[in-house]
Amino acid sequence: MQKLILIRGLPGSGKSTLAQTLDAIHLEADQYFINRQGEYHYDPQLLKKAHLWCRQQTEFYLSQGEDVVVANTFVRHWEMADYKKLAQKYQAELQILVCEGQWPNIHGVSAETIKTMKKRWQD
Repeated sequence: MQKLILIRGLPGSGKSTLAQTLDAIHLEADQYFINRQGEYHYDPQLLKKAHLWCRQQTEFYLSQGEDVVVANTFVRHWEMADYKKLAQKYQAELQILVCEGQWPNIHGVSAETIKTMKKRWQD
């Protein structure tokens, strides 16, 4: 059965590292900010577009019969809702994994921002 795996966790928790170990197409909104030279250039004004791109890519690969793993923070439950609908639409088994590691985050998210995200976290 086809799978859609959602990996959620705070920045620096190991989401991307875990996603890379799974045998599935690996997607995350952060990939939207990587240019053709492979450099990461985050722009908070484009965050909504990045998440839309991620959902569209997820749907494309699910429509092709691929297993997909999406590694985003998914701090609030509603942030996973569209992905849950995609799993239903394509009859994919949905798995939700939570990363709780504490490594330096590679995107320079401030400690204050992470603290705020932690307060908003829904189990």
